Amino acid sequence: MKSKKQTHTPFSAVVVARDEEHIIARCLQALLPVANEVLLVDSGSKDRTPQIAESLGARVLHTTWQGYAQTKNFANRQARHDWILSIDADEVLSEALQQSLQQWTARPHTAYALDRLTNYCGQWVRHSGWYPDWKIRLFDRREARWEGAFVHEYLHLPKGTEIIRLTGKLKHYSYKDEEDHLRRIERYARLSALQMLEQNRKPGRLKEILAPPARFIRTLLLKQGFLDGRLGWKLASRDALLVRRKYEWLRQLQNQKAEKKS
Repeated sequence: MKSKKQTHTPFSAVVVARDEEHIIARCLQALLPVANEVLLVDSGSKDRTPQIAESLGARVLHTTWQGYAQTKNFANRQARHDWILSIDADEVLSEALQQSLQQWTARPHTAYALDRLTNYCGQWVRHSGWYPDWKIRLFDRREARWEGAFVHEYLHLPKGTEIIRLTGKLKHYSYKDEEDHLRRIERYARLSALQMLEQNRKPGRLKEILAPPARFIRTLLLKQGFLDGRLGWKLASRDALLVRRKYEWLRQLQNQKAEKKS
């Protein structure tokens, strides 16, 4: 695929996706004008995600799901350029961020952070611990790799790497609707519990009881969720639900593990 606009330093925009036909076009259309390559790695979509990507001009590859970190690392290895712009399927570059990338020139031993702003069911969230939300997404794959076995993958960088913030917003369209949010809370809670189980963490009963309301207070007050109005209250409640369900899943998994040993 030929880039429509050349950047000073060539980079590949890499998107890992599965069943994202409702958002993938908007994501890719913002990447195509600025990236030297747009690569979508599909991990088993049952909808038209790969077909839409191909029709827009992205290069599409297929792989089995290996977890967030390993699937992203696989995708990065397939890119044609060493500099990687890692974007999720529900994220869209703003015009200002596109301009920053068009003017960007790579510096050695440096990675670049994007200013992510989340849209929750039509409303931008500017507090509640959801913003500011700087994400390191532009990096040299020869120096960086994704790590994390379960839900929260993170980018591992060499010690001393300089982080530079780029101008412009990375618009994050997080959830299709509230039901989608609840489904993801359940999935993330289970994955978090699996991680705790593998790490042999055994929180006491008191922590299980106090952690959910503590998270509610943290989101609503300490993270100024009240400034987001009714949405802030809802997000604080959902954060507390995630913590409660994580501990409930952990207790269930611990019981299952004990039953297998007995």
